[in-house]
Amino acid sequence: MLEKMSDFFENRLDGYDEHMKKNIVSSGEFYPFTARCLPMGESSHILDLGCGTGLELEEYYSINPSARVTGIDLSKGMLSALKRKFPGKDITLISGSYFDVPFGVCAFDAAVSVESLHHFTKEEKIPLYTKLCTALKNNGYFILTDYFSLSDQEEYMYRRNLIALKAEQGIADDEFYHYDTPLTVKHEGEALFAAGFSSVEVLDHWGATYTLRAVK
Repeated sequence: MLEKMSDFFENRLDGYDEHMKKNIVSSGEFYPFTARCLPMGESSHILDLGCGTGLELEEYYSINPSARVTGIDLSKGMLSALKRKFPGKDITLISGSYFDVPFGVCAFDAAVSVESLHHFTKEEKIPLYTKLCTALKNNGYFILTDYFSLSDQEEYMYRRNLIALKAEQGIADDEFYHYDTPLTVKHEGEALFAAGFSSVEVLDHWGATYTLRAVK
């Protein structure tokens, strides 16, 4: 049975950090790498989409302790866990969908998302990325670390499977339920370019997990 996105993560809060660190291939490499890609300037302001319990922020605060972070996540339990990790840090936490929460204009030096955006179509991502591009300062950038489909056929298979499961369970197309439907890197780049980013490059990858840098 498919679970609503927020319920899925609330139900797995206990042991979530341990699972991500021990069971996700190359997480010990891509979390530190992602953090090193973010701005190192004093009081740099970062937007974290789908921040969860702040695994990428553990790495980031270790190298830039003065950073300001705004984190958005559907799971209130995960946001509470994140807040407990970083007492005294300049963190603003927002419980909600990053599709719905306003980001502002020219508000952030950079944005980041790790293992969160592989649930959505290219068409769903373009308005989100357009909003994100607007929220970045001039020459600001977005670091996306996520896993991707390795072929068009694989991408379409995931999407077809989700559509079939939703039909079986009577779930509306516009409702977000947890099921992985990663795009290919090519299609992800197309969504970012369509949203107004001027360049998209692959910084590194570990199997199917890639880190992309999209510059406003």
